[in-house]
Amino acid sequence: MASTTAAATGGGARGRAAAQSVQAADLPVRKGEDPWSEAELAEVRAGLEEQVARLRAEIAMAESELAERLSDSVEGAGDDSTDTGAKAYQREHDLALAYNTRDLLAQSERAIKRMDAGTYGVCESCGQAIGKARVQAFPRATLCVQCKQREERR
Repeated sequence: MASTTAAATGGGARGRAAAQSVQAADLPVRKGEDPWSEAELAEVRAGLEEQVARLRAEIAMAESELAERLSDSVEGAGDDSTDTGAKAYQREHDLALAYNTRDLLAQSERAIKRMDAGTYGVCESCGQAIGKARVQAFPRATLCVQCKQREERR
C-alpha cells in the first residue's frame, strides 16, 4: 500500500519500485495491438504524475483564492443585490471548477494505482482490454469504447 501511495503522490523511490515490479508487457492490449513497452508505459505514467502535480497546485491556488474572496465578502456587506448575486454566482462557479479539478486529480491518481496493481488498461465493466491507443490518448480511461458508449446511452 505504501508503494501505491508513494506513486500516487508524485512518484518517489518506492512508487517507482512498485511500478517496475509490474512489467509493461504484462498489461492487457486489444487483439492486433503491440504489447506495451516500458518506454510507452513510462511516458504515460510521467504524464499522469505531471498532471497530478499540476492539479494539486491548481487546487491549492483555488482554495486560497476562495478563502480570500470569502474574507472580501464580509467587507462588502453594504453591496446592493446585484453585487451580492454576482459574487454568489462567481463563488458557485469557482466551487464547481474546484470540484472538477479534484475529480480529475482522483482519476489521475487512480490510474497510477492501477498501473502499480497491473490492472491498467482493463475495462472495469467487461474486464476486457480497453485498448492501448485509447489509454494513451486518455490515460484516465477505465472503460473500453463499447462499455463507455453503453454507459452514455443510459
